[in-house]
Amino acid sequence: MPSSRTTSTKPLLISAGVALAAITLGVVSWQATKPAGSGPAGSGSGAVAAPRTAPRTDVAAELKALARRESGDKLAVGRADAPVVLIEYSDFKCGYCGKFARDTEPELVKKYVADGTLRIEWRNFPIFGAESEAAAKAAWAAGQQDRFDAFHAAAYAEGSKEKGFAGPRLVELAREAGVPDLQRFEADMAGEQAAAALKKDQEEGYRIGVTSTPSFLLDGRPIAGAQPLATFTAAIAAAKAEAGAAKQ
Repeated sequence: MPSSRTTSTKPLLISAGVALAAITLGVVSWQATKPAGSGPAGSGSGAVAAPRTAPRTDVAAELKALARRESGDKLAVGRADAPVVLIEYSDFKCGYCGKFARDTEPELVKKYVADGTLRIEWRNFPIFGAESEAAAKAAWAAGQQDRFDAFHAAAYAEGSKEKGFAGPRLVELAREAGVPDLQRFEADMAGEQAAAALKKDQEEGYRIGVTSTPSFLLDGRPIAGAQPLATFTAAIAAAKAEAGAAKQ
């Protein structure tokens, strides 16, 4: 399965209801897209398979409710009332996250966000150490000046992660992304609000059992790894049909 994986030692404080979601998602659903006979989830296999296991209805509803749908969310694109929401848990140092960001995500934005079908909400989920966390805070800070999407594109550009995400490099990326006030950017990046926003995203991911990046929830249904465009288009079509049926 195309993904990058880490083992977290962070303690999980999980309520009884969410614990069921975490068990279902972490143990069953993130493995649903792994092809039969493939290696471990972090093996980086290019082979993919359609999901074979879906979470229970009550669990899926709980996961679907994680969509924030906040109109002022700086780390989201698409209408707040879009019928389908894709939540993406990703790390700027993750190679497969970059592949998804370059090859698949722009097509989803062009085809589904533009026509009002899809909303994409990003969750910063750094798993590769201090530079990952710094890049996540930098992305958030760029978002405060409405340049998150441009920073996201710059940070995930081919060859970008190989240059690292030390402080001067993050400022360079912000400049490349067109962030107008770099002094404010640096202050926001180092501030308490950035740390709190990152903690919120991380705790959400850990709570539901995310262990690798990129990981996705599409209306409460998990998609693991940088799956090809066809996997997402099929899932979006199914979710849109379900949303339409629910309104009737």
